[in-house]
Amino acid sequence: MVPLYYLLRFIEEDAPFGDVTSETIIPEGVKARAIIIAKQDGVIAGVEEAKALFEHFGIEVCVKRHDGEEVRKGDAILELIGDARAILLVERTALNVMGRMSGIATEVRRLVRKVKKVNPSVRIAGTRKSLLKPIDKRAILIGGGEPHRFSLSDAVLIKDNHLALVPLEEAVRRAKSFSVYKVVEVEVESLEDAIKAARAGADVVMLDNMTPEEIEETVDALKREGLRERVKIEVSGGITPENIESYARLDVDVISLGYLTHSVKNFDVSLEIVGKLG
Repeated sequence: MVPLYYLLRFIEEDAPFGDVTSETIIPEGVKARAIIIAKQDGVIAGVEEAKALFEHFGIEVCVKRHDGEEVRKGDAILELIGDARAILLVERTALNVMGRMSGIATEVRRLVRKVKKVNPSVRIAGTRKSLLKPIDKRAILIGGGEPHRFSLSDAVLIKDNHLALVPLEEAVRRAKSFSVYKVVEVEVESLEDAIKAARAGADVVMLDNMTPEEIEETVDALKREGLRERVKIEVSGGITPENIESYARLDVDVISLGYLTHSVKNFDVSLEIVGKLG
Protein backbone atom coordinates (compact mmCIF):
# COMPACT_ATOMS: atom_id res chain seq x y z
CA MET A 1 0.00 0.00 0.00
CA VAL A 2 1.08 3.59 -0.60
CA PRO A 3 2.30 4.97 2.77
CA LEU A 4 -0.36 6.83 4.75
CA TYR A 5 1.94 9.81 5.36
CA TYR A 6 2.17 10.31 1.59
CA LEU A 7 -1.62 10.21 1.18
CA LEU A 8 -2.24 12.60 4.07
CA ARG A 9 -0.29 15.28 2.23
CA PHE A 10 -3.13 15.42 -0.29
CA ILE A 11 -5.66 15.98 2.50
CA GLU A 12 -3.51 18.77 3.91
CA GLU A 13 -3.27 20.35 0.48
CA ASP A 14 -7.03 20.07 -0.09
CA ALA A 15 -8.06 21.36 3.35
CA PRO A 16 -5.16 23.34 4.86
CA PHE A 17 -7.52 25.06 7.32
CA GLY A 18 -10.37 22.52 7.36
CA ASP A 19 -13.44 21.99 5.17
CA VAL A 20 -15.20 25.32 5.58
CA THR A 21 -18.38 24.18 3.80
CA SER A 22 -19.03 21.06 5.87
CA GLU A 23 -17.97 22.70 9.12
CA THR A 24 -20.31 25.61 8.44
CA ILE A 25 -23.51 23.80 7.44
CA ILE A 26 -23.32 20.31 9.03
CA PRO A 27 -23.82 20.23 12.80
CA GLU A 28 -21.02 18.69 14.80
CA GLY A 29 -21.52 15.01 15.60
CA VAL A 30 -23.80 14.13 12.68
CA LYS A 31 -23.14 10.60 11.43
CA ALA A 32 -23.82 9.26 7.97
CA ARG A 33 -23.63 6.18 5.78
CA ALA A 34 -22.02 6.50 2.34
CA ILE A 35 -20.94 4.27 -0.52
CA ILE A 36 -18.30 4.62 -3.20
CA ILE A 37 -19.55 3.36 -6.55
CA ALA A 38 -17.86 2.47 -9.83
CA LYS A 39 -19.27 4.55 -12.67
CA GLN A 40 -17.75 2.40 -15.42
CA ASP A 41 -16.38 -1.08 -16.07
CA GLY A 42 -12.73 -1.78 -15.33
CA VAL A 43 -10.09 -2.82 -12.81
CA ILE A 44 -10.45 -1.20 -9.41
CA ALA A 45 -7.35 0.02 -7.58
CA GLY A 46 -6.60 2.35 -4.71
CA VAL A 47 -9.07 0.61 -2.40
CA GLU A 48 -6.50 0.05 0.34
CA GLU A 49 -5.34 3.64 0.09
CA ALA A 50 -8.89 5.01 0.35
CA LYS A 51 -9.62 2.67 3.26
CA ALA A 52 -6.53 3.87 5.13
CA LEU A 53 -7.48 7.52 4.63
CA PHE A 54 -11.05 7.10 5.86
CA GLU A 55 -9.99 4.98 8.83
CA HIS A 56 -7.38 7.57 9.80
CA PHE A 57 -10.25 10.02 10.30
CA GLY A 58 -12.29 7.55 12.32
CA ILE A 59 -14.60 6.24 9.61
CA GLU A 60 -15.70 2.60 9.66
CA VAL A 61 -14.97 1.03 6.27
CA CYS A 62 -16.43 -2.11 4.71
CA VAL A 63 -14.59 -3.22 1.56
CA LYS A 64 -16.93 -4.57 -1.11
CA ARG A 65 -14.43 -4.88 -3.95
CA HIS A 66 -10.69 -5.41 -3.55
CA ASP A 67 -7.69 -4.02 -5.45
CA GLY A 68 -7.23 -5.81 -8.77
CA GLU A 69 -10.84 -7.01 -9.06
CA GLU A 70 -12.74 -6.30 -12.24
CA VAL A 71 -15.87 -4.28 -11.54
CA ARG A 72 -18.94 -3.26 -13.48
CA LYS A 73 -20.65 0.11 -13.63
CA GLY A 74 -22.79 0.52 -10.51
CA ASP A 75 -20.83 -1.85 -8.29
CA ALA A 76 -20.28 -0.71 -4.70
CA ILE A 77 -16.59 -0.53 -3.84
CA LEU A 78 -16.59 0.74 -0.25
CA GLU A 79 -19.26 1.30 2.38
CA LEU A 80 -18.54 4.04 4.92
CA ILE A 81 -20.13 4.77 8.30
CA GLY A 82 -19.07 7.60 10.58
CA ASP A 83 -18.81 11.32 11.13
CA ALA A 84 -20.35 13.12 8.15
CA ARG A 85 -17.83 15.94 8.20
CA ALA A 86 -14.93 13.46 8.15
CA ILE A 87 -16.41 11.52 5.23
CA LEU A 88 -16.75 14.71 3.20
CA LEU A 89 -13.29 15.89 4.19
CA VAL A 90 -11.69 12.76 2.74
CA GLU A 91 -14.11 12.28 -0.18
CA ARG A 92 -12.33 14.06 -3.02
CA THR A 93 -8.84 12.89 -2.12
CA ALA A 94 -9.97 9.27 -1.86
CA LEU A 95 -11.83 9.48 -5.17
CA ASN A 96 -8.86 11.14 -6.88
CA VAL A 97 -6.51 8.40 -5.69
CA MET A 98 -8.89 5.60 -6.66
CA GLY A 99 -9.71 7.22 -9.98
CA ARG A 100 -6.10 7.62 -11.05
CA MET A 101 -4.97 4.22 -9.82
CA SER A 102 -7.97 2.43 -11.33
CA GLY A 103 -7.48 4.20 -14.66
CA ILE A 104 -3.87 3.04 -14.82
CA ALA A 105 -4.64 -0.49 -13.60
CA THR A 106 -7.47 -0.85 -16.11
CA GLU A 107 -5.29 0.18 -19.05
CA VAL A 108 -2.35 -1.95 -17.91
CA ARG A 109 -4.61 -5.01 -17.61
CA ARG A 110 -6.00 -4.35 -21.11
CA LEU A 111 -2.54 -4.04 -22.67
CA VAL A 112 -1.15 -7.04 -20.80
CA ARG A 113 -3.96 -9.20 -22.17
CA LYS A 114 -3.49 -7.77 -25.66
CA VAL A 115 0.24 -8.49 -25.62
CA LYS A 116 -0.01 -11.94 -24.01
CA LYS A 117 -2.23 -13.13 -26.87
CA VAL A 118 0.63 -12.36 -29.25
CA ASN A 119 3.63 -13.24 -27.09
CA PRO A 120 3.07 -14.74 -23.59
CA SER A 121 6.66 -14.04 -22.50
CA VAL A 122 6.63 -10.27 -23.03
CA ARG A 123 6.06 -8.02 -20.01
CA ILE A 124 4.55 -4.53 -19.88
CA ALA A 125 6.32 -1.86 -17.83
CA GLY A 126 5.79 1.75 -16.87
CA THR A 127 8.42 4.48 -16.77
CA ARG A 128 9.44 7.35 -14.44
CA LYS A 129 7.25 9.82 -16.36
CA SER A 130 5.18 10.66 -13.30
CA LEU A 131 5.22 12.96 -10.27
CA LEU A 132 2.94 10.57 -8.32
CA LYS A 133 5.25 7.59 -8.38
CA PRO A 134 4.07 5.75 -5.23
CA ILE A 135 0.51 5.83 -6.54
CA ASP A 136 1.31 5.14 -10.19
CA LYS A 137 3.80 2.34 -9.59
CA ARG A 138 1.39 0.48 -7.31
CA ALA A 139 -1.39 0.89 -9.85
CA ILE A 140 0.80 -0.65 -12.54
CA LEU A 141 1.51 -3.63 -10.29
CA ILE A 142 -2.20 -4.08 -9.54
CA GLY A 143 -2.91 -4.08 -13.26
CA GLY A 144 -0.35 -6.83 -13.83
CA GLY A 145 2.56 -4.79 -15.17
CA GLU A 146 6.13 -4.07 -14.14
CA PRO A 147 6.75 -0.75 -12.37
CA HIS A 148 10.31 -0.31 -13.79
CA ARG A 149 12.64 1.85 -11.69
CA PHE A 150 10.96 3.58 -8.79
CA SER A 151 13.73 6.15 -8.52
CA LEU A 152 17.18 7.06 -9.76
CA SER A 153 18.60 5.11 -6.81
CA ASP A 154 17.16 1.74 -7.82
CA ALA A 155 19.18 0.73 -10.86
CA VAL A 156 21.67 2.07 -13.37
CA LEU A 157 20.07 3.30 -16.59
CA ILE A 158 22.63 4.83 -18.92
CA LYS A 159 20.86 7.20 -21.30
CA ASP A 160 21.85 9.36 -24.26
CA ASN A 161 22.76 12.35 -22.09
CA HIS A 162 25.14 10.18 -20.08
CA LEU A 163 26.68 8.90 -23.28
CA ALA A 164 27.18 12.46 -24.50
CA LEU A 165 29.67 12.77 -21.65
CA VAL A 166 31.13 9.28 -21.22
CA PRO A 167 31.82 6.63 -23.93
CA LEU A 168 29.39 3.70 -23.84
CA GLU A 169 31.88 0.97 -22.98
CA GLU A 170 33.48 3.09 -20.26
CA ALA A 171 30.08 3.97 -18.81
CA VAL A 172 29.11 0.29 -18.55
CA ARG A 173 32.48 -0.63 -17.06
CA ARG A 174 32.14 2.01 -14.36
CA ALA A 175 28.57 0.99 -13.60
CA LYS A 176 29.44 -2.71 -13.34
CA SER A 177 32.35 -2.01 -11.03
CA PHE A 178 30.19 0.12 -8.73
CA SER A 179 28.05 -2.72 -7.36
CA VAL A 180 27.22 -6.34 -8.08
CA TYR A 181 23.65 -5.72 -6.87
CA LYS A 182 22.58 -3.00 -9.28
CA VAL A 183 21.13 -3.90 -12.67
CA VAL A 184 22.86 -2.02 -15.47
CA GLU A 185 20.71 -0.96 -18.39
CA VAL A 186 21.81 0.98 -21.46
CA GLU A 187 19.51 2.96 -23.73
CA VAL A 188 20.57 2.76 -27.38
CA GLU A 189 19.16 3.93 -30.69
CA SER A 190 21.24 1.90 -33.14
CA LEU A 191 22.19 -1.69 -33.90
CA GLU A 192 25.86 -0.86 -33.43
CA ASP A 193 25.37 0.57 -29.94
CA ALA A 194 23.18 -2.37 -28.94
CA ILE A 195 26.03 -4.74 -29.76
CA LYS A 196 28.51 -2.50 -27.92
CA ALA A 197 26.32 -2.45 -24.82
CA ALA A 198 25.83 -6.22 -24.80
CA ARG A 199 29.55 -6.87 -25.32
CA ALA A 200 30.39 -4.42 -22.52
CA GLY A 201 28.30 -6.43 -20.07
CA ALA A 202 25.00 -4.57 -19.81
CA ASP A 203 22.24 -6.58 -18.15
CA VAL A 204 19.47 -4.88 -20.11
CA VAL A 205 19.61 -3.18 -23.49
CA MET A 206 16.81 -0.72 -24.16
CA LEU A 207 16.10 -0.23 -27.86
CA ASP A 208 14.71 3.29 -27.88
CA ASN A 209 12.63 4.89 -30.64
CA MET A 210 13.26 2.07 -33.10
CA THR A 211 10.73 0.73 -35.57
CA PRO A 212 9.69 -2.94 -35.31
CA GLU A 213 11.82 -3.64 -38.37
CA GLU A 214 14.89 -2.01 -36.82
CA ILE A 215 14.35 -3.92 -33.59
CA GLU A 216 14.05 -7.24 -35.42
CA GLU A 217 17.28 -6.50 -37.31
CA THR A 218 19.06 -5.59 -34.07
CA VAL A 219 17.90 -8.71 -32.23
CA ASP A 220 18.99 -10.87 -35.16
CA ALA A 221 22.42 -9.23 -35.05
CA LEU A 222 22.71 -9.91 -31.31
CA LYS A 223 21.87 -13.56 -31.98
CA ARG A 224 24.52 -13.83 -34.68
CA GLU A 225 27.08 -12.39 -32.28
CA GLY A 226 26.04 -14.83 -29.54
CA LEU A 227 24.91 -11.95 -27.33
CA ARG A 228 21.12 -12.26 -27.24
CA GLU A 229 21.02 -14.67 -24.30
CA ARG A 230 23.31 -12.44 -22.24
CA VAL A 231 20.86 -9.54 -22.05
CA LYS A 232 17.24 -8.65 -21.53
CA ILE A 233 15.81 -6.63 -24.39
CA GLU A 234 13.52 -3.73 -23.54
CA VAL A 235 11.80 -1.64 -26.22
CA SER A 236 10.47 1.83 -25.64
CA GLY A 237 9.62 5.06 -27.39
CA GLY A 238 6.72 5.69 -29.76
CA ILE A 239 4.77 2.65 -28.56
CA THR A 240 1.02 3.09 -28.25
CA PRO A 241 -1.98 0.84 -27.60
CA GLU A 242 -2.60 0.92 -31.34
CA ASN A 243 0.83 -0.39 -32.41
CA ILE A 244 1.91 -2.39 -29.35
CA GLU A 245 1.10 -5.76 -30.93
CA SER A 246 3.66 -5.20 -33.69
CA TYR A 247 6.34 -4.84 -30.99
CA ALA A 248 5.03 -7.76 -28.92
CA ARG A 249 5.52 -10.13 -31.87
CA LEU A 250 9.28 -9.57 -31.70
CA ASP A 251 11.83 -11.49 -29.62
CA VAL A 252 11.89 -8.93 -26.79
CA ASP A 253 11.43 -9.21 -23.04
CA VAL A 254 9.86 -5.94 -21.94
CA ILE A 255 7.78 -3.20 -23.54
CA SER A 256 7.80 0.06 -21.54
CA LEU A 257 5.33 2.88 -22.09
CA GLY A 258 5.33 6.35 -20.55
CA TYR A 259 1.73 6.51 -21.78
CA LEU A 260 0.62 4.40 -18.82
CA THR A 261 1.27 7.25 -16.39
CA HIS A 262 1.19 10.44 -18.45
CA SER A 263 -1.83 9.92 -20.70
CA VAL A 264 -4.23 7.38 -19.19
CA LYS A 265 -7.69 8.69 -18.31
CA ASN A 266 -8.99 8.56 -14.75
CA PHE A 267 -11.49 5.87 -13.85
CA ASP A 268 -14.87 7.29 -12.84
CA VAL A 269 -15.86 6.64 -9.21
CA SER A 270 -18.24 8.59 -7.00
CA LEU A 271 -19.24 8.84 -3.35
CA GLU A 272 -22.89 9.10 -2.36
CA ILE A 273 -24.31 9.83 1.07
CA VAL A 274 -27.14 7.32 1.39
CA GLY A 275 -28.35 7.98 4.90
CA LYS A 276 -28.11 10.09 8.01
CA LEU A 277 -27.56 8.05 11.19
CA GLY A 278 -28.81 8.97 14.63
